This record gives sequence, C-alpha cells and structure tokens, in this order.
Amino acid sequence: MKEVSIYTDGACSGNPGAGGYGAILCYRDKSKEISAGYRLTTNNRMELLAAIEALRLLKEPCRVTLWSDSKYLVDAINQKWLDGWKKKNFFDPKTKQKRVNFDLWERLSEQLSRHEVKFIWVKGHDGHPQNERCDALAVAALKQEHLLEDKGYLQ
Repeated sequence: MKEVSIYTDGACSGNPGAGGYGAILCYRDKSKEISAGYRLTTNNRMELLAAIEALRLLKEPCRVTLWSDSKYLVDAINQKWLDGWKKKNFFDPKTKQKRVNFDLWERLSEQLSRHEVKFIWVKGHDGHPQNERCDALAVAALKQEHLLEDKGYLQ
C-alpha cells in the first residue's frame, strides 16, 4: 500500500456561517492542495469535509496518516464513537433524531473502509506548518465570491 500523509483544516466565519476547508495530500516528494468554500455551514462540517474530500481523491487503497486540529473528528475515530454511532444507524437516543452531521459521518465511514487511516490531533494555530497552510486555504476558500451550497447542512 502507498503511504500518504494528509493534513486538514476547516474554518467558518460565524458558526454557522460561510465556511471552507483546506487539505494537503503528500505522497513521496509530491503534494497537492485542495479547498472549497460554502455559503452556510458549520466549522465541524468543514473539518469533516476536509478529511472526506482528501481521502476521496486517493485513487487506490492507501495507508494514510491524517493530521487535524479538530478534536471532534479525531476523537470520534480514536475513541471509537463513530463505531457506536454506526451501530445505532446514527440515531441519537437523546434527541430521538439522526445524529448531527450524520451525512458526513456516513461519507467518512465509506472512505475509512477503503483506506487504513491513522488520525493524529495537532494543536491549531500553534505554528504547525501544514496546519497553518490548511487554515489559510480554508479561510481563503470561505472568502471566495461563488460559494457552494452545503446540501447536508440542516438535514
């Protein structure tokens, strides 16, 4: 399996508000940056979407180390929360509704079934070069003129 490093970040101007994500994919001596901006979304959704879109770009199953400053994302995987949510079909017994962001968790789960992914948390805005670059990509994306619609927001 190819070994790939992925760095991700999400940003929001207001929460909810305009949002964006940025990611950097690194394989050997090559890297690729991706980003996109959305009219109305949340920071957590952008954090998830950054990971989903980066993993989705991989053309074959890979061994991935993914760095994120989102405890929401990293803890959901490393603490096995996602496994429990999937067993309950993303139904939250407290609210009697589907779990917030279930559409993105389902999409992430699909990607995790394709790849071997190790999630590592990094402190945001703490000088980590790739995290800082992903943040800059995400912020620039949310400031674009033609923002996308986050169709899953407020499902």
